[in-house]
Amino acid sequence: MTIKFSTGLRNGMLNATGFTEAFDNGVMYIYSGSQPTSPDDAVQGTLLGIVTVDGGAFTPGSPTNGLGFDAPASGVLSKAAAESWEFDGIAAGTAGWFRLMGNAADALGASTTLPRMDGSIATYGADLNISNVAITASAPNTIDVFQLTFGES
Repeated sequence: MTIKFSTGLRNGMLNATGFTEAFDNGVMYIYSGSQPTSPDDAVQGTLLGIVTVDGGAFTPGSPTNGLGFDAPASGVLSKAAAESWEFDGIAAGTAGWFRLMGNAADALGASTTLPRMDGSIATYGADLNISNVAITASAPNTIDVFQLTFGES
């Protein structure tokens, strides 16, 4: 597993912004290839899809179609059960990693201030498991389960 938190997210969590608040009404981008060394780095790979509620259009700064989370339980944060996280393939390729971002405008370049979380994608054994990593342009896809566990130590 290769979950990585950006400097902006870590600093926010150590200050006044919690994880859920940092990513509330945010968006997830799906890319091909290997994830960058750090979420502070610019993206790499081909953008394969943009995950939003019901696959709807996302505008930074607006809550419309932004992703939500249920209240954490026993140290586990899950996607909002009432939401359908979906994306249509933008390009054909093999999903390799994702970047979860907050609701602020993010040009996807280098940043040490924006909240970001990167993780691996596979059909099993990854940070985000999806049923088919072969993404086809214009084909619909769903993220059925998204959970983040914060262990005791």
